[in-house]
Amino acid sequence: MAPKILVVGAGGREHALVRALNRSAAAPELLCAPGNPGIGDDARLLAVAVDDVAGMADAAQAQAVDLVVIGPEVPLVAGLADELTARGITVFGPSKAAARLEGSKQYAKEVMQAAAVPTAAWRAVDDVDGGLAAIDSYPVVLKFDGLAAGKGVVIATGEAQARAALEAFLEQRVFGPGRVVIEECLAGEELSLLALCDGERALPMAPAQDYKRIFDGDEGPNTGGMGSYSPVPGVGAQRVAEICALVHQPIVDELRKRGTPFHGVLYAGIMLTADGPKVLEYNVRFGDPETQAVLPRLRSDLYELLLAAARPGGLEGAHLEFGEDWAVTLVLASAGYPAAPSTGDVIVGLEEVGYGIEVTHAGTRRGDDGAIVTAGGRVLNVTALGATPASARDAAYAAAQQIDFEGRQLRSDIALRAVERTSE
Repeated sequence: MAPKILVVGAGGREHALVRALNRSAAAPELLCAPGNPGIGDDARLLAVAVDDVAGMADAAQAQAVDLVVIGPEVPLVAGLADELTARGITVFGPSKAAARLEGSKQYAKEVMQAAAVPTAAWRAVDDVDGGLAAIDSYPVVLKFDGLAAGKGVVIATGEAQARAALEAFLEQRVFGPGRVVIEECLAGEELSLLALCDGERALPMAPAQDYKRIFDGDEGPNTGGMGSYSPVPGVGAQRVAEICALVHQPIVDELRKRGTPFHGVLYAGIMLTADGPKVLEYNVRFGDPETQAVLPRLRSDLYELLLAAARPGGLEGAHLEFGEDWAVTLVLASAGYPAAPSTGDVIVGLEEVGYGIEVTHAGTRRGDDGAIVTAGGRVLNVTALGATPASARDAAYAAAQQIDFEGRQLRSDIALRAVERTSE
């Protein structure tokens, strides 16, 4: 009998997961809660909110699913994996205790320190004056301690900007109550590396790079991510293995020692500095939009891998195989994003996108007349594969130009550095 899999989430990452799971030789029956119109073309949707822990567990139980794959960070930090495990349901995703790696920047720093993982010098503060006094030089990085949908980071170039950020985080509480972690500003090239973890070992996936700022040239405020590409020039298999041994495996070992083994995917945002790799942040789930660029290149069976990672030591002997092709993912964002995303704008041109292009829905819904409309900041992801980064990039941008909606935002420089570096 074909396995039944429930994917939790409603964004582009979850759509990419559903697509990759659909390629499994096991031919699974796929469900997604709550999903979106695009995911609805590839899986059966269940009307359960991502933050409804009890409701999601009830749905998984009622549907008699064989595996639950949790996409977003919110249900992980809220303890959905624990609730599912308590009901005897196999789940891919860390426990609430292990998910603190993403739920608290301060906790992540403390674990890194205990595990001897290289990272930026830091200090946690809980008041504006104390925060300003803790800053030795500029630029400096200020991070809200809790969840902030990828928007709780400010790189302040002077005292006025630092004060404004501290006041927003600590006094205005734009993301709720919480402390602020102040970090030295690292210089270098950023790298995203995800690793599948079975509580004992970390198995690295293909590297990727993403683009956090809203505008070309890495200008403007931080977003959840405006595009990505994979692989990364100069970061081959040997280098990936070395980085995983330096920044992923020690965390898996440390959490196991603490009695909170990590099962799921551990995302490391890394700065490749002159002194070697240093961790910027950990996420406890598939990165978005890196997943949309990494999974289309995966040749191994994702279902078998996720099922193995859910078991203690289940990844022993496992191997990840990726294609030689390049993937470029573009994010089409709504007007006003990230500050005040416009919603309800009709999307046109989806049917014009050619064969071989993967369009994943990130923030869409059906309007009253049945049309697909915007429903969030990041609306769609357009991913193309190619033999070179240039061919993948050209195909992705050509496809993206077929899709339009009022105020659409699209960076024009995604993967340009990969094109330049591979043509040198």
